[in-house]
Amino acid sequence: MEHVVKPWAEVAPRLVAVAAGREPADLVIRGGRLVNVQSREILDGWEVAVAEGRFAYVGPDASHCIGADTQVVEAEGRYLIPGLIDAHMHIESGMLTPAEFAAAVIPHGTTTMFTDPHEIANVLGLEGVRMMHDEALMQPVNIFTQMPSCAPSAPGLETTGHEISPEDVAEAMQWPGIVGLGEMMNYPGVVAGDPKMLSEIAATMRAGKTVGGHYASPDRGAPFHAYVAGGPADDHEGTRESDAIDRVRQGMRSMLRLGSAWYDVESQITAVTEKGLDPRNFVLCTDDCHSGTLVNDGHMDRVVRHAIDCGCDPVVALQMATINSATHFGMERELGSIAPGRRADVILTSDLRSLPIEQVFARGVLVAENGDLRVTCPHYDWPLKARDTVRLGKELVADDFHVKAPEGANTVRARVIGVVENQAPTRALVRELPVQGGAVVPEGAVARIALVERHRGTGGVTNGFVEGFGYEGRMAIASTVAHDSHHMIVVGTDAEMMARAANRLGRVGGGVTVWRDGEERALVRLPIAGLMSDAPAREVAAAAQAMGDAMLDAGCTLNNAYMQHSLLALVVIPELRISDLGLVDVTRFEITGPFEGQD
Repeated sequence: MEHVVKPWAEVAPRLVAVAAGREPADLVIRGGRLVNVQSREILDGWEVAVAEGRFAYVGPDASHCIGADTQVVEAEGRYLIPGLIDAHMHIESGMLTPAEFAAAVIPHGTTTMFTDPHEIANVLGLEGVRMMHDEALMQPVNIFTQMPSCAPSAPGLETTGHEISPEDVAEAMQWPGIVGLGEMMNYPGVVAGDPKMLSEIAATMRAGKTVGGHYASPDRGAPFHAYVAGGPADDHEGTRESDAIDRVRQGMRSMLRLGSAWYDVESQITAVTEKGLDPRNFVLCTDDCHSGTLVNDGHMDRVVRHAIDCGCDPVVALQMATINSATHFGMERELGSIAPGRRADVILTSDLRSLPIEQVFARGVLVAENGDLRVTCPHYDWPLKARDTVRLGKELVADDFHVKAPEGANTVRARVIGVVENQAPTRALVRELPVQGGAVVPEGAVARIALVERHRGTGGVTNGFVEGFGYEGRMAIASTVAHDSHHMIVVGTDAEMMARAANRLGRVGGGVTVWRDGEERALVRLPIAGLMSDAPAREVAAAAQAMGDAMLDAGCTLNNAYMQHSLLALVVIPELRISDLGLVDVTRFEITGPFEGQD
């Protein structure tokens, strides 16, 4: 059976005929318990009939829809739940292309993703977004694209490989798979009435599509209200119960995320489970999931299980991962529930709490069974320009990774980026560090950090200090995944190791490499935009596991430390970050110097 789903209007006559019993269905699932997320009920014995990849009949008896060629699936008392929806995520964070990401998550019951490819937008601009969009539309499940809004994420604080303009946004709004604007990270710009940001929002609203939000400030005063007035309709940056409450009170959808490194569901879902707020304004998402998480732990099924473990009613948790998400994007007549006319995305599971994903149907086709993928996920033909994106401009040496001290200083009070485990925000720390030979020497828990320019081959290196990884010995880790500008981030205890790691990625065309005592201990090759691999998820996950093991061997015990590493250049989340232009004080949105007292 073909995976392409036709518009409802085109197939309505067939759906009506099947529901009325005049024509046979393509598929009937019977003998189960239907979880109705529209009414928040579990309906024993209800059956579904599917035609043209959509539900035609949903009710107590579908026998009138069965013909000689109808495929009949016996649910045998299992629950029928809608296919799961990830309302906000970045495919590139899995280090996988859309095809391989889909292949990894389909067995976990994810049949719809709303994706924001702003990682590739920073490297390849609108053309890169189009590549992601086109591969997404080739898949046997629903992958919708939000046009990235902020490249650069904070103008004047970083330099990207390409920039996104209001004209780019307006053009993309006409593409078939674009459902809205990606997260509006430049919240100071919106608050200040920046014409470029407001033009992008206006282009999205004129197209009748949804504006994604990202308000990472704790300030709930006038700036917060100004941001909401600007149009963003959701926010996933909350970490506390009050964050979730404040957002829904303003008419936003509160997106609660559980990714590889973000654990923000438990602290916020109490707004529903304890405070009793209307759950229809809460949505579950992952934001960022690594390939290892997808292979070993799950995707949206993992998030739903976690929400249930946090005290959420199972059917309410399922609403947050299905109909709530579809409604938010104006697609509740197309997705998110087992109801007539919707795409026939349905999971069979024997338990609503442990949520084993036993059979997955997408558009009426069996796409996975007991963890095994049953369909092909087609690949886009990625061009050479997408595979040639790491340009260092020169061979880097150890001296490129030293922070020069003020003349005559024996010690300095250095600004240090403080990593916070399992959270996106960092802390702005100050540490007294010694000076030797005119250069600052990190000691104790403090390591070196550098951002290496890799888009235009300028040879530029910004240096600073970071604390919290726990690295020991002579080591370095370098990555061309460096949200959001995606230059190269290098962290290490030894300048020579840092130079070797950076040069290695220049030679292989991008990825992640870990060095220790003069040798490479792990390498994850990410040849597409320096962000993704088109290899299967299990292969990428194995390489990523080796990378994680090498980081652990070097003394780092943080949960999902690589995610923390890759966010050190994210100049829209407080408090202190690094960019190609210098250290960034994100509480004031200003470039600052490496030492206290420099502004």
